[in-house]
Amino acid sequence: MEITGNSYLQNEGRYNGIFSWIFSTDHKRIGILYLVSILSFFAAGVSLGFLMRLEFLTRGATIMEAATYNSVFTLHGVIMIFFFIIPVTPSVFGNFFLPILIGAKDVSFPKLNLLSWWFYLAGAALALLSLVLGPADTGWTFYAPYSLRTGTYVSIAVFAVFILGFSSILTGINFVTTVHRLRAPGMTFWRMPLFVWAIYATAWIQIIATPILGVNLLLVIAERVFGIGVFDPAKGGDPILYQHLFWIYSHPAVYIMILPGMGIISEVLPVFARKVVFGYRAIAYSTIGIAAVGSLVWGHHMFVSGYSYTAGVIFSMFTFLVAIPSAIKVFNWVGTLYKGSIEGGTPFLFALAFIFLFSIGGLTGLILGALSLNVHLHDTYFVVSHFHYIKFGGAGFAFFAGLHYWSPKMFGRLYNKKTANWSCLILFSGFNMLFFPMLILGMEGMPRRYYDYLPQYANLHLISIVGSWVLVSGLIIMFANLIYSVFKGERAGANPWGGATLEWQVPSPPPKENFETIPEVSRGPYDFTDLRK
Repeated sequence: MEITGNSYLQNEGRYNGIFSWIFSTDHKRIGILYLVSILSFFAAGVSLGFLMRLEFLTRGATIMEAATYNSVFTLHGVIMIFFFIIPVTPSVFGNFFLPILIGAKDVSFPKLNLLSWWFYLAGAALALLSLVLGPADTGWTFYAPYSLRTGTYVSIAVFAVFILGFSSILTGINFVTTVHRLRAPGMTFWRMPLFVWAIYATAWIQIIATPILGVNLLLVIAERVFGIGVFDPAKGGDPILYQHLFWIYSHPAVYIMILPGMGIISEVLPVFARKVVFGYRAIAYSTIGIAAVGSLVWGHHMFVSGYSYTAGVIFSMFTFLVAIPSAIKVFNWVGTLYKGSIEGGTPFLFALAFIFLFSIGGLTGLILGALSLNVHLHDTYFVVSHFHYIKFGGAGFAFFAGLHYWSPKMFGRLYNKKTANWSCLILFSGFNMLFFPMLILGMEGMPRRYYDYLPQYANLHLISIVGSWVLVSGLIIMFANLIYSVFKGERAGANPWGGATLEWQVPSPPPKENFETIPEVSRGPYDFTDLRK
C-alpha cells in the first residue's frame, strides 16, 4: 500500500521552527520530543553512575566525599528511574507507533498528549532546581524518616516526581482510550500487535498505581512543611506505612518499565525469524497476568521490615507466581526462533541480549523472593545487580532493540549496521563486566549505598569499574552511530526489515496523519505470506 503526503518532519500549522515542535499535537512529533528529552536525562544519569563507580577505584575518598556520594547516588536513581526507564518506551515508541500499529491517525486526545510532555518538562525543571539549591541525599526511594529530617531540598525533588506522575497518568489515559476507540476496521483485540498489548497493560498500571505514589509524596511534603506526624515515629507516625505506600506503586512501576520492553522483543523476533510469533495468545494473556499479579507483590521489598511471618510467606508466594507469566514469554520467544529462517540484524542481537540478561535478572529475583535468602541478601550489592539486570539489561536493552528496529521508520534513514553490531557486543560485554561481580559482592556481604568498602572487596570492585568504562564506550559508539544516521544515513525504504505490521506499510518517515485512508485489517499482525520471496 503506497501512501503519499508531507512528512511529519516539515513545519506544521501557524508555528515555525522550534515552536512547530513544542506546540505540536502530532503524536509522532511528541514521541520525538520525548526521545530527545529523555535521552538527555539518560546521559546525565549514566554520567553520575560512571562517577559513582570511579569513586570506588580506591578505598577512601577518590573523587568525592561521603556527603557528595550520597547526593550523587540519589540523583542517579531519581533520574534513571523516574526520568528515563519508566517513561522512555511508552512515551517514545508508544506515542510514535501505537496509533500507526492499530491503524489510527493519532491518539484519542492529542492536546492532552502534548500536555503530558509539558508536565514531564515541568518535573524536569523542578528536579534541576533542587539540584541547584541542594541535591537530595535520601536515595531514590525517599524513605521516611530520613527524608523528613534531612536539611537538603527534598520537598522540591519529591514534588518533581509528583509532577512526573501526572505526565504518566495522562499518557496512560490516552493510550487506553486510543486502543478501545480508534482501532481500524477489522483490528480486533486478537489482531493487535503484541507491542500494543504491552502498552495497553502498562497504561492501566500507570492509571491505577501512580496516584498512590502521588498521595505518598504529598504526605512527605506536608509533613516537612507543616510538621504533621504521618511517617515520623517521633511524632506518632509510622515509617513502615511509607514503605507500603511507596512499594504499592513502585513494584507495579517495575512492570511499567519492563512490559513495554517485552512488547518490543515480541515485535523484533518474529520479523527476524521470518515466522509467526509462537503462542500469540499466551504472550498476550501473560502480559495482562504480569500487570495483575505484579500489583500484589510489593511486600517482598520489605521482608526485613518487621511485618508478620504470614505476610512474608504470602508475598513470597506471589513473587514466585509472577515469574510464571514472565517465563511463558521467554519460552514463547525461544519457540518463535525454533526452526525460523533467522536473519541477523542489530535489533535481533539486542533482543537476544535482552533474553539472556532478563533471564539472569529474573532468576536472581526468585532468589531474593525466598524469605530465608532475602534476610542475608537484603540491602547488599546482590540487590543492586539484580535490579540493574532487570532494568538496564532488560528494559534498557529492549529500548535499544526498539531504537535500532524503528529508527529507520522514525527518521527515514539507515544507520551503519556493522558499527551498530559492534556497539551491541561492547555494551553486552561491559554490562556483564560491570554488574555480574556485584552478585558475588552481595553474596559475600558487601552492603549497597556504602561510600567505602573493606579490602577483600577491592578486586571485584575493580572489575566492575573497568566494566563501566567498557559500557560507556559502547553507549557512545551506539548513540554516535544513530545520531549520525539521522542526518547523514542512507535513505531507508518503507519496509527495510520485511515486517508485516502496519507501520511498515507507510512511508519512512510516516506522513502527518499516518494513512490517507484508514486501513482495513483482515489478518494477524505477523502474517508474512505476502512478504516471502
